[in-house]
Amino acid sequence: MRVSVSWLREYLDLPADLPAADLEQALVDLGIEVESIVDLRSTVTGALVVGEVLDIEELTGFKKPIRFCRVDVGAANGTGEPQEIVCGARNFAPGDRVVVILPGGVLPGGFAIGARKTYGRNSHGMICSAKELGLGDDHSGIVVLPEDTPAKPGDDARPVVGLDDVVVEVEITPDRGYALSVRGIARELAHALGVPFRDPGLAPAPGATAEPAYPVEVRDTVGCDRFAARLVRGVDPTAQTPGWMRQRLTVAGVRSISLPVDITNYVMLELGQPMHAFDADRITGPLVVRRAAAGEKVTTLDGVARTLTAEDMVICDDTGPVSLAAVMGGETSEVVASTTDVLFEAAHWDPVMVGRTARRHKLFSEAAKRWERGVDPALPLVAIERAVGLLTAHAGGVAGAEILDLDHVRPPAPLTLPVDLPSRRVGVAYSPERVVSLLEQVGCHVTRDVDRLGEDPGTAGVPAGGGADVLTVVPPSWRPDLTDPADLVEEVVRLDGYDRVPSVLPTAPPGRGLTWQQRRRRAVARSLAERGYVEVLAHPFVAGSLADLLGLPADDPRRAAVRVANPLSEEEPLLRTTLLGPLLGILRRNLGRGHRDLALYEIGAVFHPRPGVGAPPAMGVDRRPTDAEFAAADAVVPDQPRHVAVVLTGDVDPAGWWGAGRPAGWADAIEAGRAVLAAADLPADRVEVRAAEHAPWHPGRCAELLVDGVVVGHAGELHPAVLAALELPKRTSAMELDLDALPAAPVAPAPTISGFPPALIDVALVVDERVPAAQVQQALVEGAGELLEGVRLFDVYASEQLGAGRRSLAYKLTFRAPDRTLTVEEAVAARDAAVARAAERFGATLRGA
Repeated sequence: MRVSVSWLREYLDLPADLPAADLEQALVDLGIEVESIVDLRSTVTGALVVGEVLDIEELTGFKKPIRFCRVDVGAANGTGEPQEIVCGARNFAPGDRVVVILPGGVLPGGFAIGARKTYGRNSHGMICSAKELGLGDDHSGIVVLPEDTPAKPGDDARPVVGLDDVVVEVEITPDRGYALSVRGIARELAHALGVPFRDPGLAPAPGATAEPAYPVEVRDTVGCDRFAARLVRGVDPTAQTPGWMRQRLTVAGVRSISLPVDITNYVMLELGQPMHAFDADRITGPLVVRRAAAGEKVTTLDGVARTLTAEDMVICDDTGPVSLAAVMGGETSEVVASTTDVLFEAAHWDPVMVGRTARRHKLFSEAAKRWERGVDPALPLVAIERAVGLLTAHAGGVAGAEILDLDHVRPPAPLTLPVDLPSRRVGVAYSPERVVSLLEQVGCHVTRDVDRLGEDPGTAGVPAGGGADVLTVVPPSWRPDLTDPADLVEEVVRLDGYDRVPSVLPTAPPGRGLTWQQRRRRAVARSLAERGYVEVLAHPFVAGSLADLLGLPADDPRRAAVRVANPLSEEEPLLRTTLLGPLLGILRRNLGRGHRDLALYEIGAVFHPRPGVGAPPAMGVDRRPTDAEFAAADAVVPDQPRHVAVVLTGDVDPAGWWGAGRPAGWADAIEAGRAVLAAADLPADRVEVRAAEHAPWHPGRCAELLVDGVVVGHAGELHPAVLAALELPKRTSAMELDLDALPAAPVAPAPTISGFPPALIDVALVVDERVPAAQVQQALVEGAGELLEGVRLFDVYASEQLGAGRRSLAYKLTFRAPDRTLTVEEAVAARDAAVARAAERFGATLRGA
């Protein structure tokens, strides 16, 4: 939020010489983040003066109208002679007073002004528009000062146009919605600086009358627990927004629209109460405040026709919805250029409803931003009185004596606070009087009592009788965030000063280091990174259509997903059941940014619902849940196994002067799975890789990874239909593996290191092409016996000479004995035994034999 210091001074006695640094520090000490503090005087350097247009000469023969002006700038130019300036704007006439920057000045953005010849005339300076001065976006014409402006030619124009002010921009946390207003920030600064505060929210306002200002029915008093309205008749539709109001709106980043609308925005910024102005003549029949019917439509002020849901709230007349309540008004009832009767509405809406409606429709208006953070329910009548007063003062009209106020607001619930709780929680000695004083500064109503059943005798604040002082605290209406004694403790600490809280780090208890699961995950991540994969972190939220894009069968358990109760986006309301969907989305995004060779991986949780578990029990914050409550709540939490997945496309080995590159393929994805299992310290003899069919992989290029005969993952090339649906390159491959399904690594025996030379023998076996190479390798290991140190597949070959449906698998066998050099006969015998086992199991024959 952006606000000028001059506006704050209307309700706060700020010291006249308060440095900007002290103002910033005061806000920071209160826990309010300061984005910037800008002295507007410094944004324009040089001579910026008031000028009076003496005469205008129209220049012709150019592509656009050009005017040669003589402007009286007093003695500001050093000569007292009129200043000659060329200008293209046409919204001023002789006798008007304007804002002139003389040569040598610099406008916002570093735009330097000088004397130059243009359009055949000498121009000395510039007549400025609001945009050029940084006062707004209007560049259609220059700034023409009102006739009653007291400044004369040659006077400094900065105070006249508001460039003598200081603008503060703050970032408000979601729990402090009251600070999204001049009223809220002024109150906070009053606490910090110890200066008087005049609360505009306590201004007198007339109450409801027996005759309502307009017939209104509220059908849902939970979604709208207060609705107030008042009518102003006979307004001058041509009345303009006063310059001081337009200037403050511009500083706050709000565009000026029309006087009635600007007044509602001004009151919202001033008090924090969002309002709406209806054209009473464009409303048909009484107003009804209700929940929308599913599928009902309303066209909002931004011109968008919005389809509503049953959770949205609307304001309707006889024609249907005329406003999306608390978020944005509708086109059919908005104030227009001919409006003469204005109906002001100020209400109080349910923050949860407003927040969900704004997110559902992607309509984050300034009003919705305040409603979802909490608005003072005591403000509607004060805001309406303020708006009516401003409108009648600047546009005439007669304020109706009838006032509507449908009030169903529940009073805030009192909180019980042991007076010594802040001291015990924070470690700073706060006296009972100090605690009471600080809470009353917040606006709380505090009463003291003695709890004779106090459980903490001997602490600060305990009276001699043995009981503990207890405070009964009623939070003010503008602080809906104060709902727990801990919130009150935070307020005491915040207002007393965070700098008083000792910065003492607790002694860390002795730890046991990483668990074996943590060590495994780190080892897997390191192994993939060393192989060139780049780690990414994807959002766990997915759309319901993702299962269709991945081609998952109708009975696939991955289709059953957990729906988030309050999703960040209605387009992605589900939690992922596989890492591949979000990971492929990241792959596509990087491809769209020009990257072609990609290898990505992610280690993260997936979410599987537990069917039939029902709803979790309702648990408060006043006590620790019982074991039964915790168990019941934990039973509803979805299973969250941790998976690892990789995706790769493009070239694994790039091409260059050294030769052709090698494209990534299904084998690389399978090898990534093997690397993960190896990094998990699982012995190779417990790992099996075999052909499989599993969506979303290509049925002929998919493998399943097994550990001890249990499937733990799949790898291979993705199905062409999936690649087409996701617009990914052909041959894109992927692997996904369930890390939590892997058994703990066995205790690894110390390796036996032999100093004797190895015997290296290659064998090429011809087998049926349907026989997995991994199973042939396992047979060789079993048959070779203890002398076999290692085996590796290094070639796969198929040809017509081998026969249809046959292929050759070439393995490199390494034999070594721990205590001697092997003889040729021993090595050959071990090789023959290995080949014999493969022949017995798969009918393998030596190639060329």
